[in-house]
Amino acid sequence: MDLVQNRTLVLFEFMATPPTPISSFRPREEGAGRVLHKGRQTKAAIVEAALGLASQIGLEGLSIGALAEVTGMSKSGVFAHFGSREELQISVIREYHDRFESEVFYPALALERGLPRLKALFDNWMLRTSTEIDSGCIYISGAVEFDDRPGPVRDALATTVTTWQTALRRAVEIAQSLEQLDAQADPQQIAFEIHGLILALHYEARFLRNPGAADRARRGFIHICERYTPAASL
Repeated sequence: MDLVQNRTLVLFEFMATPPTPISSFRPREEGAGRVLHKGRQTKAAIVEAALGLASQIGLEGLSIGALAEVTGMSKSGVFAHFGSREELQISVIREYHDRFESEVFYPALALERGLPRLKALFDNWMLRTSTEIDSGCIYISGAVEFDDRPGPVRDALATTVTTWQTALRRAVEIAQSLEQLDAQADPQQIAFEIHGLILALHYEARFLRNPGAADRARRGFIHICERYTPAASL
């Protein structure tokens, strides 16, 4: 299992708050630390600009030249931080995933295990989706761009999506173990249906501009939970 996926699942099981980011620890050597810090700042600024571009034009639209123009840097300066367009795309995917975790996953850990945490995951996901109606979701647009294109970029994208889907399924399994959802139901099916609501929301809200899409998605989640409520609880 991928390191990122391991980290996510361990946090989901045992932690109530996200870990201290590695970047918050300063290097012991002050001079080297300043250089390293400046390099990280520059790379972070490039990734920030790349993420903004990718949200609008897709991962395939990214190029060293386009980023050099947006950031005011030379092409060689941008290239020095990534080495290739492919590595740039992967860095954007990782940054998007980190932000997704920070906004959707980590806040839910503060909630009680079971349905409260599952509901928090969905609510946080809905909030993030509402901010992506105009900019777009890299998980979704990236899947369209790389669904039939094997390689490191597709692998990185698939790994992050699989990590999130696994965490969602695990939330369902915990609710089942607490007898809040039917233990006989297939947890993958429940997670699949919840994921489907978000995909439908993106299509309805972003493409069709349906103003009632968000309310329908929320009602859909309530119906899923009701449908899989254990018979003894009805």
